[in-house]
Amino acid sequence: MAYKLLGKEKNTVKYEVTLEKDAFEKFVNEAYLKSRNKFNIPGFRKGKAPRPIIENQYGEGIFYDDALNLLIPEEYSKILEEDGLSPVDRPDVDIVSIGRGIDLKFNLAVEVKPEVVLGDYRNLEMEAPSKEVTPEELESEMKNLQEMNARMVVVEDREAALDDILTIDYTGRIDGELFEGGSAENQTLTLGSKSFIPGFEDQLTGTKAGDEVEVTVTFPEDYHEESLQGKTAQFEVKVHEIKVKELPELDDEFASDTSEFETLEELRADKLRELKDKKEKAVEQQVKNQAVELALEGAQVDIPRAMIDSEVDYMLRDMENQLAYSGISMEQYFAITGTTEASMVEQMAPDATQRVKVDLVLEAIAKAEAMAITSEEIEAELEKIAGLQNTPLEEVRKVYGKDDYGYLKESMIKNKVVDFLAENIKFK
Repeated sequence: MAYKLLGKEKNTVKYEVTLEKDAFEKFVNEAYLKSRNKFNIPGFRKGKAPRPIIENQYGEGIFYDDALNLLIPEEYSKILEEDGLSPVDRPDVDIVSIGRGIDLKFNLAVEVKPEVVLGDYRNLEMEAPSKEVTPEELESEMKNLQEMNARMVVVEDREAALDDILTIDYTGRIDGELFEGGSAENQTLTLGSKSFIPGFEDQLTGTKAGDEVEVTVTFPEDYHEESLQGKTAQFEVKVHEIKVKELPELDDEFASDTSEFETLEELRADKLRELKDKKEKAVEQQVKNQAVELALEGAQVDIPRAMIDSEVDYMLRDMENQLAYSGISMEQYFAITGTTEASMVEQMAPDATQRVKVDLVLEAIAKAEAMAITSEEIEAELEKIAGLQNTPLEEVRKVYGKDDYGYLKESMIKNKVVDFLAENIKFK
């Protein structure tokens, strides 16, 4: 085989490929041997008809398509390896000349990974994020502790008010007829939560335990159940019980009852330490994210549409798998949300584009910095994964070693680049 570069336009590389007639003949004969059992020729047992007989009956080129399907991937792989190309889509093939006794000639057009022009990723700058835990944040954490340890107290001597928790039965009708999903018993409702149809909770404010009231509401025009959109419904509601959330006092007794500490001061100090640890980790991640964003802003790359389409397809399949765990098909999801696959593809495209750009830029930085993953680093990562998953190390090796740790290396090199960017960022 001989090939020559015809040119490169954006991310598409074009070649002219020539395969000597004798080499092409070998592929044609291989195609004949693989497919001869498909032909029933009078006077011959099935699969025993000589090639010339089949070609005479069906035409000289009867085996050419199969021969091309055999030879093009093989010759194409050689070109990719020799020229160090990374294709992102299947090649387009245009046959120039083909026939008995002549060299096979065809043109190949292949879309490859784009070149990335990196910015000054070693001198990124950002505002220094604060690691300080504010008094408001600490008070919010203590308030959460109160909420977690609150108790529900039944109230009988007053009317229902905002934030009260009601236990109710309700039966809904539209034009006097019951409708699906419009009735329930012993339903818990927090007034002000806006978890029911707009207006429903407002009309229960001021009721007392034992009251039976009629509530009239109109379903929103964008209500998720299309058959109810814009319709007015009447609900017969019985209020069984009214409860109020009672928060405990924040004192030493609270600390000893809810923690390992004897005093409120010790509990506060412990929560402050926890918040500081969380804040430091959050800031560390914030710096990494910002570093990557700045590196992307400084880089220039023309992303092939095929790479975006491939990422969107991956995102759709991932979404399909996640829905399947919940027992929902993609068709059901589209029906529930009023979307289509086409609208989802359009919605996912910007995120897919960003993901592809991140991968390309991080890969380019790794190459520019001559970064690599050592066997010792791989072993340490495998041990880490085994510990986190509580799985035997050999089992983890089998899972990640199927592609010679290719996926794991790719993930580790990205993390290494992100760490490098974060370590080198300068704070204003």
